[in-house]
This record gives sequence, structure tokens and C-alpha cells, in this order.
Amino acid sequence: MKAAALEDNDWIEDAIATIDALSLAHSVFTADDLRREMRPPAHKNWPGQALAQARKEGLIVAVGYQISMSKSRKHGVTRAWARKTNREVTPCSTASTS
Repeated sequence: MKAAALEDNDWIEDAIATIDALSLAHSVFTADDLRREMRPPAHKNWPGQALAQARKEGLIVAVGYQISMSKSRKHGVTRAWARKTNREVTPCSTASTS
């Protein structure tokens, strides 16, 4: 494992928080938007890992595809994401005093 990958242990966690904010601010967003908002990742596939984790956590849902505007992606196809509107809410447990 490269030392650079060990330097920024919070990148994916920070990216998930940024993804949540992007989903509130924009009806549809892509990894290009995440790359613009975040500091550079230590590994090039971390943005994809963060988006996959946000999807697993029920924060976002895939809604289609767009052409990437990133030079590094050479204008390839990238997935479009939106905030998941029917997020499951876990009720808080309350202790009964009776």
C-alpha cells in the first residue's frame, strides 16, 4: 500500500458528508461535482467508493447517466445521482419508566 493512501484517512467519510450536502443543493449531481467540492483523493477510485457507500447507506439513488466534463475522464459517461427521498427513519428507543 502506498504511503499517500495512508495520509488522508478521513477522505471517504468527508466525501460522504459532501455527497449528502450535494444531494440537498442539487436535484441531480455527478462525481464531477464531488471532485470539484472535495480536496484531491489519495487514490483515484475513492470518489467512486464514497458514492457507492452513500448509496449503501440510503443517502442517494442512481437516476441516469451524463457525459463527464472532467478531462481525466476524457468526457466518458458518468452516473447521475439524486437524494433518496424515502429514507428509512430508525425510531429512537425510549426507556419506559413505568
